[in-house]
Order: sequence, then C-alpha cells, then structure tokens
Amino acid sequence: MAAGGFCKLPDGNVVVALNLPGAQAPGTPGTSWAPVDDGSVRVLVLAANRARALTRLRNLGMRAVYLRGNAAPPTPDEITAVLHHPDGLIWRTSPVCPASTTPELWHPIRALLRRPTVRV
Repeated sequence: MAAGGFCKLPDGNVVVALNLPGAQAPGTPGTSWAPVDDGSVRVLVLAANRARALTRLRNLGMRAVYLRGNAAPPTPDEITAVLHHPDGLIWRTSPVCPASTTPELWHPIRALLRRPTVRV
C-alpha cells in the first residue's frame, strides 16, 4: 500500500500523488518499474477522478497501487508540474528519501518504465 493523497481541481479533474517504494535490488523480478537507487518514488497523475488515475498506473504495470486516505496530498508546486506536462503523469524520487540531497526535476513516466540496458 502506498502513501499518498489527492486534490480536486476547480475544473473537476483530480491530481493524485503517490509515494511508491523503490526496488530492493536492481534486477529483482517484479520491480522493473522502480529506479535503480533504493529511494522511494513520488508519482503524480492527472485524471478525471481517483479511480481513473489509479487505472492509468495499473495499465502501466504498477498493479498493486492503492490509495487509502489523503495523508500526503500533492503540493501546489506538484500540481503545477503535472498540469504543465503533456502526459499528465510524472515522477521523481521522493523528497523524504535520504538518498536525495537536492530536489530533482520531474521526469516523464516513460523514463521510469524504461527497462535497463543489459551489457554483454
């Protein structure tokens, strides 16, 4: 279960923010969507409602994503970032992650789902 929250916008859309755990080790089966480091990931989704936002994530392979409560809603800066992105689906390492000392920029979801290249 992921910590997160949501915010309803004046136009009726919803921004959902989720903190997802990172991979235990690179190459672990079932964690191909996680970044290489062990930090958690903050994912933002713009959708018509909460159910559709979670469905967008599940369709990308993040099957065990659920939102219970509103403990960590998106900040105004996060809402602005997801509204200005053409896909409406972005991520970065979580600000509470001890591995990150400086805040990083938001990335499109394609960068998170990209499979690591294998060197032979």
